[in-house]
Amino acid sequence: MRYGRVTSELQAAGYAIELQDRGCHNINFVTPTHFAPQLVKLIKIAAERGLHLPVVWNCSGYENIEVIKLLDGIVDIYMPDIKYGTGGPAARFSNAPDYFDRCKESVKEMQRQVGDLQLDERGIAYKGLLVRHLVLPDDLARSREVLKFIADEISSSCCVNVMSQYRPEGEAYEYKGLDRHPTRQEFNRVIDMAEKLGLTRGLQDKHIYRL
Repeated sequence: MRYGRVTSELQAAGYAIELQDRGCHNINFVTPTHFAPQLVKLIKIAAERGLHLPVVWNCSGYENIEVIKLLDGIVDIYMPDIKYGTGGPAARFSNAPDYFDRCKESVKEMQRQVGDLQLDERGIAYKGLLVRHLVLPDDLARSREVLKFIADEISSSCCVNVMSQYRPEGEAYEYKGLDRHPTRQEFNRVIDMAEKLGLTRGLQDKHIYRL
């Protein structure tokens, strides 16, 4: 079964205005980069019609830096994943041996454009960078390398969401390590790493983690 329907930039701009009228806090584009030209046109149309909500670019981190550069001044909040801290697991599990290299250059550009995450008086984000990192079993994500890159080359004030919700699905069961959930201890170890590196903004509370 297929979901969704073909929509023009003009129609989609109308949806953005409708969401604003309903009280939404932002316009969040998920996995959007392959539609960048259309979305930029949509944003322009919506802005001309009164859109003033922050635009969120919710992406995988494995981005073409030239496209990210073209979004300067258009995107308010970048929300990339950094999935792997080395090329080996990225090559094995995602067929992307250059994942971390491409991700690093793109996230650096995102940080240059929007800086650290900024919140208004209500605690709602309106500009900046929020990085997500999913903990994998057996440290297959190479979490320390990811966190050290953020602390050393992005910002010690970077908002980092360390996520615990990995679960094996489909072909994941064919790979040793990916065939199970991360343990509480594995998750807490990554939280401890982040805290020791000074990355405390956005961390989940390890005491409420549940498998």
